[in-house]
Amino acid sequence: MTDDVKSKWMEIALEEANNSLRAGEVPVGCIFIYDNEIIATGSNTVNETHNATRHAEMNCIDQVIKFSRDKNLNYQDVFKKVEVVVTVEPCIMCAAALHQLQIASITYGCANDRFGGCKSVMEVAPIYESKVDVIGGIRAEEAMNLLKQFYKGTNPNAPESKQKHNKRKNKEGND
Repeated sequence: MTDDVKSKWMEIALEEANNSLRAGEVPVGCIFIYDNEIIATGSNTVNETHNATRHAEMNCIDQVIKFSRDKNLNYQDVFKKVEVVVTVEPCIMCAAALHQLQIASITYGCANDRFGGCKSVMEVAPIYESKVDVIGGIRAEEAMNLLKQFYKGTNPNAPESKQKHNKRKNKEGND
C-alpha cells in the first residue's frame, strides 16, 4: 500500500473517529480492508455498551466474522488478507487479537503511549511469532488532535475517582 493510499484509507478511519467523538466515545476509528474493499468499519462503543472490550478493532472483528458467514467464506482465510487501518495504535488487547488472527497489516495514526501494543508500551508480535506488517505515523497529528479534544472534556461514564473536576480556588486564598 502506497503512502497516498494509506492516507486515503486513513481519511475514512478518521471519519469513524469523529463519529466516535460526537457520540462521547474515545475517538478511535478503524477500517478493515479485504481485496481492496472496506468490509468493516468501527469506532469505540465502550461508553455506549458499558463494555470495556468494545474497541474499534474488536467491533470490526465481529463484522468480518459476519461478512465471512454471509459470503460463505472461511473467516480465518479472510483475516489473513485483511489490512487494518486505525487512527490510534492498537492497545495491547487489540494488537494481540489482530496478531493472533494473522491479519496482513496494521497501519495506524498516532502512537498510544498509555496502552499501545504495537510498539509504544509493549510489542505483542513476538509473542505470536507474527509477521504482520505494522506501520505507524500516518496522519498522526490529526488522530492525536481528536484524542486531545476528547480528553479536554469529562468522560461522564468514567468512575467518579477518574473524572476530571473543576478546581475552584478557595475564596479565602487557600488553594
